[in-house]
Amino acid sequence: MKISNHSVVSFHYTLSNNEGEVIDSSKGHDAFTYLQGGQMIVPGLEAQMEGKAKGDKFKAVVEPGQGYGEFDIQLLQKIPLASFGGQQVEVGMQFQAGEHHVVTVKEVTANEVLIDGNHPLAGVTLNFDVEVTDVREATTDEIAHGHVHGPGGHHR
Repeated sequence: MKISNHSVVSFHYTLSNNEGEVIDSSKGHDAFTYLQGGQMIVPGLEAQMEGKAKGDKFKAVVEPGQGYGEFDIQLLQKIPLASFGGQQVEVGMQFQAGEHHVVTVKEVTANEVLIDGNHPLAGVTLNFDVEVTDVREATTDEIAHGHVHGPGGHHR
């Protein structure tokens, strides 16, 4: 079976940047499983998965616009250190900002904190080494719910 809309796909991957640094990998873990067309993986990888089959191994290069977006300088903001209520603030810390948004601390001075609202991989070209380990048709429940269910129909 070839990967198409509403396929349940399992795959192993290694993700690296253009410098060859490994960013993430499924090595040593279960394969990642998703619903094709469900927007569960970055658009550029999902598009390149289309038409592949179990056993296929390939490299996928995903430019920022089809990955985590271009880096947006307008998402950098300086806020007063006092806004953190005396809490210790360090570079690399992340804070919830709104219901679905996380910001990362980029710089801390005596009076200000520079936060970055970009995804950590914004502006990065993503290089995937992929091995498709399984492809099956999604159940009607999986399609209706927009995600894969585990064995016995339970959510994973």
